[in-house]
Amino acid sequence: MTLKEFRWHGRGGQGAWTASELLARAAINEGKYIQSFPEFGPERMGAPVKAYTRISDEPIRLHCAVYNPTLAAVMDPTLLVTVPVTDGLGEEGILIVNTPKDPKKIKEELKMTGGTVWTVSATDLAMRILGRPITNTAMLGAVARATDVVKMESIEKAVKDRFPGPLAEKNIGVIKEAYKEAKSE
Repeated sequence: MTLKEFRWHGRGGQGAWTASELLARAAINEGKYIQSFPEFGPERMGAPVKAYTRISDEPIRLHCAVYNPTLAAVMDPTLLVTVPVTDGLGEEGILIVNTPKDPKKIKEELKMTGGTVWTVSATDLAMRILGRPITNTAMLGAVARATDVVKMESIEKAVKDRFPGPLAEKNIGVIKEAYKEAKSE
C-alpha cells in the first residue's frame, strides 16, 4: 500500500479527531504505520476544525498537515459553503459528505470535475442509533466503504478499545449501517 492520506472536516465537538484516531487504531491493528492528529487551537465548540490520518505499510516521514488527501470526509454539510473542503483533492480523490443529498448533486454544487463523491445521512443514522447527532462513527463507516484501507474487524476492535461495552456496540451498529447506506455517484 502506498501512503494514504485522509482529511476530516468537522466542527468542534463533532468528533473529527476521534474518527481520525479510530481509523488510525484500526490500521495499527493491521500492523500498518500511522499518524493521526488534529488541527485546531482555542476554537469554541462548533467552530470548523480539521483532523488528519495517514496510513502506510512503511514508516511515514512526513510531519505536516495533509494538503493532497486521498480522501476528504465532511462531517457537517454546512462546511461545504464556508470551507474549501476539496482543496488538494486530486482526480482520483474521494469526497465523503454527511448529507441525504445524492452524490451527483454534491459533485455539481462543488463543481468537481474529477474524483468520486460519496454521501451518507450520518446525522440521521447517529440520531436513530445513538440518540445524539455525533456523526464521527457513521463517517468512519462510509470511509470503510469507499476505501479498502482497513478491514471492518479492525475498526470494530478499535471502537471496542475506545468505548465502553454498550456504547461500543451502538457505535459499531452506526458504522455498519453507514457502510451499507453510503452511496457514490
